[in-house]
Amino acid sequence: LLLYIVTTGIAVVLGLLFASLFHVGRGLSLPKPVEFVMQPPPALTSILTNIFPQNPFKALAQGNMLQVIVFALLLGIAIAASGEKGKRVGKAFGALNEVLLKLVMMIMRLAPYGVFFLLAALFARVGFRVIGHLLGYFFVVLLVLAVQLIATYSTILVVIGRLSPLPFYRKMYAAMLFAFSISSSNASIPVVLRTVEFRLGVKNSVASFVIPLGATINMDGTAIMQGVATVFIAHAYNLNMGWGGYFIVIGMATLASIGTAGVPGVGLITLAMVLQQVGLPVAGIALIIGVDRLLDMTRTAVNIAGDSMIACI
Repeated sequence: LLLYIVTTGIAVVLGLLFASLFHVGRGLSLPKPVEFVMQPPPALTSILTNIFPQNPFKALAQGNMLQVIVFALLLGIAIAASGEKGKRVGKAFGALNEVLLKLVMMIMRLAPYGVFFLLAALFARVGFRVIGHLLGYFFVVLLVLAVQLIATYSTILVVIGRLSPLPFYRKMYAAMLFAFSISSSNASIPVVLRTVEFRLGVKNSVASFVIPLGATINMDGTAIMQGVATVFIAHAYNLNMGWGGYFIVIGMATLASIGTAGVPGVGLITLAMVLQQVGLPVAGIALIIGVDRLLDMTRTAVNIAGDSMIACI
C-alpha cells in the first residue's frame, strides 16, 4: 500500500512539474464559463477535517467524491468485520457495481458523438488555434508517462529490489501491449497475473494479492493525466492556483486514484473532483476529452507496469 501511494504521489508531482515547465495551455486565453466564479482553493486543513461526511447520501447527491471515498472505505471495513451478514451485503454491492459499470460502458459507447459536438462547438467559438495547445498537452502527458515508466520504475527496481529493469520490460512488453489495446486495468488482470507469475517468477501468493489490489488503487497514469490536465486548464483560462492549489492537487489526485475504477475513461470523472477542489472550471474537461482516448490506452499500460513492478519488489 505504501509503495503504491508513493509511486502515485511521484506520478502526480511529475505531471505538475512537466506541465509547468512546458507551460501547457499558456496563451490559449479562453473566456471563463458564464456561471463560473473563481474560488480560492480551500486550506489543506479544511479538506482534511471535511473528509468525513455528516450525511453520506448528501455527499453522493452533491458529488463530494472525497467524502464518498472515505465513507466507502469505512463501510468496506465494516462489511469485512461483520462475518456472514457482511458477506451478503458485500455480494449485493458487488452486483450493484457490475450493473453500474455496465451503465458506464453504455454511456461510453455514446461518448464519441458527444465529444464530436463538444469539440465542434469549441472550434466554432475559439478557432483551430486550440489544436496546437492540445497537441502540446498530449505530448507532455506522453512524456511524463514515459518518465514514470522508464525512470521511476527502473530506479525503484534497482534501489529497492536489486533487480535489473531490462528483463522486466522485455517480459512485460506483451502484457503492456494487451493493456494498451483494451484500456482497462481490471480486464487486464488475467494476462498480467500470468505474466508476473510465469515470466517474472513472482510467487502466486504474492501476485494474486498485489496485482488485483494494484488494478483497484494504483493509477499512476491517471494521476499524471490529472496533474497535467489541471495545469493545462488553469493556464487555458488564465487562472492561478498558487502553491496551495498544487499541494491540494497532489493529495487529491493520489486519493482519487484509490477511488478510480479500472475501466476506460474513468480518469476524466475523477478529474472533475480535482478541479472542483482547486476552484477550476469543470467545463475545461471539454478541452481535453477529444484526445483522451489514446492517452487512456497509454496510461493503462503504465498502470499495469507499475502493479507488476511492485509485485516484483
